[in-house]
This record gives sequence, structure tokens and C-alpha cells, in this order.
Amino acid sequence: MIVRVSLSTLALAGIAGGAHAESFSEALAKSKPILESRLRSESVSQAGLNDASSLTWRNRVGFESGQFGKVKILVEFEDVRAVKDDYNSGYNGKTTYASVNDPEVTELNRLQLTWTPNVATTLTAGRQRILIDDNRFVGNSGWRQDEMTFDALRLDVKKGKWSSTYAYLTKINRTAGEYADWDSDSHILNVGYAASPAMKVQGFVYALDFKNSAYNSTLTTGLRFSGEKPLSKTTKLTYAGVIAKQVEHGNNPSDFSLKAVNGEVGVNHGRWKVVAAYEKNEGNGVRGFITPIGSAHNVRGWADAFSTNGNKMLPDGLNDLNFTTTYAHPTQIGPFKKPTLTLSYHDFKTDRNSRAVGKEWDALASTALTKNLTVSVKYADFERADSSMPASRRKVWVGLEYKL
Repeated sequence: MIVRVSLSTLALAGIAGGAHAESFSEALAKSKPILESRLRSESVSQAGLNDASSLTWRNRVGFESGQFGKVKILVEFEDVRAVKDDYNSGYNGKTTYASVNDPEVTELNRLQLTWTPNVATTLTAGRQRILIDDNRFVGNSGWRQDEMTFDALRLDVKKGKWSSTYAYLTKINRTAGEYADWDSDSHILNVGYAASPAMKVQGFVYALDFKNSAYNSTLTTGLRFSGEKPLSKTTKLTYAGVIAKQVEHGNNPSDFSLKAVNGEVGVNHGRWKVVAAYEKNEGNGVRGFITPIGSAHNVRGWADAFSTNGNKMLPDGLNDLNFTTTYAHPTQIGPFKKPTLTLSYHDFKTDRNSRAVGKEWDALASTALTKNLTVSVKYADFERADSSMPASRRKVWVGLEYKL
């Protein structure tokens, strides 16, 4: 395995190297271990393909040091093994089976140095996890066994009601090991102002340029607002919305201008949460508004009917009217600690010509068994409207996860 270390990481290492040797030893002595293990089965039934059945086991090991000077180091390795591999990972040659995007891989998942010169500023260099807002535009696709991480130099500044995140991305370590990574010359910027709990406004610019994926090289600019307002002692109203514009960028040879708008309103009442949301993504018949480094799984249905090579969209665009209900029990029921139940419904249509795409039902039951051990059962059923749309599919997951 070859590991590339960026110049920014080496530069920050110089800062770390300036710390007193005794301080460095003390910092290592105060390190916190990282140990995660997730065993998960996934069954997929999709028309025209053999049913897929996978059992994959992901393990992560590493540590995060204590602070020496004003610097911390984090190292984390990841390994994904297929205990049962009757599925198409995209790279194992089993193309007659339905897809499960969890190939076997062993890699350096994270290697980062974090410098905190003061309470308002944090600089992180190296291979890292980056999550912004609801992960719609920038996320780690954490549902997959091999998450997406970024070789990046990131600056976070928070002062008073203002906050900002800037990152320069040199490589996108996607969810298939080193098989499908993107070389990157990209910039992301998100600046927010929290006027009150009832209103936070953010502006963002995501200038993405991928040397080996020109289709996904895009410039996305937009605004996001979010907030919450108490309606009573036990009831709270939440809301969020985004308006964005996307054009070609970097080495993308296309010429396009597409918009996206989404909004959601939710009510939290005791153990219950109900959310209604609508997402509108334009398409011009050739391509749709895309989110190449976002996490689509938690946004556009768990069946992942629209995720193809990072595009996550139909050429005619995609509109999604969806409703989600969640029940979170506050205490223990038998051996189950704070079990949570979620049910979602999606109605998909194309943005261009408003053609029916399909409907989807999603369900999830999860609970802690101990402080460190959780179990979950998840279900997704996408039924397409006609044969011109992505194939109907049904997926079932059963997972057991340990985190130290």
C-alpha cells in the first residue's frame, strides 16, 4: 500500500516538531485509542440480476494523541473483508449479481494533524473526515463500509455568531478503496451567521475540479437557512432550506447552468419527530444537478436508486417529496437501550417534464445493547414507475456495531 503525504501535512508536522520532546511523550501517553468494528449483512433483490447476499466486516484501529504544544495527531487504519461475497462490488467481476458497494479494502483511512492556536481557530492537515451541515453537498458517505475521506488542508474559524470552514482538497478517497479515487484541485467554503436559534444563514461555494472525473467538476454556489422555534415546553418546530446554482468548472468541457431548491419543516414532540421535505434538482436532458462529494443515501432514499459514479442524479433532474416519522424511546425496554424507529416515504418525479420516477418506503429499527454495542435492522423498497426509470430494488440490512 502506497501512502501519499501532502506538503501541508509536512508543514504542520514542522509545527508539531517544534514542541518540547517531553510534551510530545506526555501527549502520546494520553492518547485515546480508536477501535470500531461493524459486521453487516446486506441482501438486494433487483429485476434482471441475481439476488445479492453479502456479509462484510469492517474494522478500524488507530489513536488520537493528547495535545502537545497546540497540536494533536490522529492515525486510523481501516479494513473491510467480505465474509460472504455473492454480490457485485463493482470491482470483483460478479456482474450478474445486484450491486453492494462494499469492496474489500485495506487502507489508511485518516492521518491528520490538528493545530489549535486559539479557541476560535482550528487548522487540520492530512487525510480527514469532512462533514458540512446535513452532508448533502459535503460528507463522508458514512453508510458504506469504506467511508469517503479527503486529503485536505482545512481551516475552521468560529467567533461570536460567525463561523466559517475553508478546505483545499487534493484527493477524494471514495467509498471503494483506491479503485475509484479522484485526484482533486478543489476548494470548499462555507460561511455562517447564527443570528438566533430561530435563524442561521450560511453562504457556500464548492469549486470542485477532478483531474480524472471531468463530468463531476462543478462550481456550486448557494445559501442555506435553518432554525428552530419552541411551540410549547414539549414541542419544537424546526426548518431548513437551500437554494443553489451549479455550472461547469475546471476541466469540465460541458456548458450548463442548473439550480436546486429544497426545504423541510419538522415538529419534535416528546418522543416523536415528524418531518416533511421537498427537494427540486433541475436537469437539462443531458445531466442533472449533482452532489459529487455529498452523501446522497441520507437525502434521496436508502435504496440508492440514483447513485452512479458520484453523479447521484437523473439527466432530467429529480424532485423528491418525502415524509419521515421517528420515534425515540427515552429509556430501556428489556435488553434494548433507547430504541429508535424510523419510517420514511418518497415520491420521486423528474424535474424536466415532471415524469413519475417511482416511490420508495424506508424503515429502520436501531438500539444499543450495551454502552459500546448497537444493533440495527434497515429496509428500503424502491418501485419504479416504468421501464425507462432506474430498476426497482429491495434491500435489507442487519448490522452489529462496536465502538470503543
